[in-house]
Amino acid sequence: MPKPDPAIIAGRQALIHALQRLVSDEQLITDQSSLRVYETDGLSAYRQLPMLVVLPDSTQQVAEILKICSEMHTKVVPRGAGTSLSGGALPLEDGIVLGLGKFNKILDIDYDNRCVVVQSGVTNLAITDAVKQRGFYYAPDPSSQIACTIGGNVSENAGGVHCLKYGLTSNNILGLEIVLINGEILRLGGKHMDMEAYDLLGIITGSEGLLGVVTEVTVRILPDPETVRAMLLGFPSNETAAVCVGEIISQGIIPAGIEMMDKLAIEATEDFCQAGYPLDCESLLIVELDGPAAEVNQLIEQVSSIATECHATSIKVSQTEAERIRFWTGRKAAFPAIGRISPDYYCMDGTIPRKQLPHVLARMAEMSKIYGLRIANVFHAGDGNLHPLILYDANNPGELEQAEAFGTDILRLCVEVGGVLTGEHGVGIEKRDLMSEVFSEQDLQQQLRVKCAFDPDGYLNPGKVFPTLHRCAELGKLHVHHGKLAFPDIPRF
Repeated sequence: MPKPDPAIIAGRQALIHALQRLVSDEQLITDQSSLRVYETDGLSAYRQLPMLVVLPDSTQQVAEILKICSEMHTKVVPRGAGTSLSGGALPLEDGIVLGLGKFNKILDIDYDNRCVVVQSGVTNLAITDAVKQRGFYYAPDPSSQIACTIGGNVSENAGGVHCLKYGLTSNNILGLEIVLINGEILRLGGKHMDMEAYDLLGIITGSEGLLGVVTEVTVRILPDPETVRAMLLGFPSNETAAVCVGEIISQGIIPAGIEMMDKLAIEATEDFCQAGYPLDCESLLIVELDGPAAEVNQLIEQVSSIATECHATSIKVSQTEAERIRFWTGRKAAFPAIGRISPDYYCMDGTIPRKQLPHVLARMAEMSKIYGLRIANVFHAGDGNLHPLILYDANNPGELEQAEAFGTDILRLCVEVGGVLTGEHGVGIEKRDLMSEVFSEQDLQQQLRVKCAFDPDGYLNPGKVFPTLHRCAELGKLHVHHGKLAFPDIPRF
């Protein structure tokens, strides 16, 4: 075991003394056993104990904590529920974790303006639960919505099943309260639909905690549609299902969502929760259609006709609301279902043009044979957002490294066909060193200049997103190689 760095120990004690004057003992976590709760996020192959954890309960406390950290040259990793799948909330040995779990209040529900104001630690699903009795809902619905927080959704620009028709988080938020590293509190947007001047709301959304700490969010809510029905479409192969997705969209039909599952995912999910999925197909599409009843009925006929032309082996339409919910219960439970058939899995995230789905799925099947690792596909097919699950066993030497190499090849394939590295999981540390596959050196320098404008000394979530040495010319600030600085040797399982 390496000896603790004396400089880190001294800095930790000084920081603890400074924070003890600001927060209560229960808001400051310093003992090693309690710190282990925060040593990893959803990318659980990587673990690192933080220097300490602070749990503020007000925006003013967040501002004071950040100001102290800035003055004491201390790095800060903001954390919501810790469901990030790209290592976005992975701690630093010489930094604090700023946990926002106490920011869990719904502050205002404004039905007249169709918006809700919430603290950043409110879970995604809690927003819909708060307004559903009045016939409203919050559209973005990631699979982890029962646990993930709205602040984390903003940081990663989360999507979900219904992002095809209703958009990502960026399309469904109206205002933010954020705190900068110097303790300054900013309000962006509000209850109105458009912001004046620069689109700072757009810059913060998806910034992965590198620019500021989100403490409050104003979200847009929608009225429940008159009619909602879901279809299960079985196909003889992944390729025929993928072709059907393209045909549906090309004919001008925009369902609320189109999800795709391959045979391995179908079988695991059906065994787990008995959602009523057909087991005699190689691939399954879940297509949800909403709107006026007459429109939905017509769209069901059109989609059925398209599916038949694409050689669908089965077509099933929900007849009751309970049946529709059951169809979606299976999709929402797909990730834990896969966990029942493999000791470990690596959940990837990349986005491609829809027309490339048949090609990419075929290539991934070939890669699976090359690497000798199974792969389960369950993803947002309608907008080309892939979530391949690479199955492995961390107890077998080298399998984690094989899974990572497999995932890297998948992401390179996404870029090769005109896609991007991520759709909603973010870059974090997982895709950090692949950024140059998409962006030129000039692109990355421009992005870092935005980072410098908000966080000139690089204290907020260092080690994430940016892979290489850069100098911000306008500010004259040196930004060292975050990976070498922050993660010299990240412990794994």
